[in-house]
Amino acid sequence: MGSTPYAGGVFLLFGFGTKQRDLGPGKVHTCPRCGNTTQWTHVRQFKQFTVFFVPIARWGRRQLEVCGICGTAVGM
Repeated sequence: MGSTPYAGGVFLLFGFGTKQRDLGPGKVHTCPRCGNTTQWTHVRQFKQFTVFFVPIARWGRRQLEVCGICGTAVGM
């Protein structure tokens, strides 16, 4: 009888993406895209790298205000 050598494998689950965190209501603006005047939302946006759904590194942090009607984002 022959034996089959075990070919051990490593399973690594990782991800990369842009995330947004809501920081609450922002100021009232007129949107340059849709023309509506509404209260915008203040958000923090960043890029992150995760391993097994645990954030390992974050970079490129910036704060934005987002139109509540069309979603246009403007840097602060």
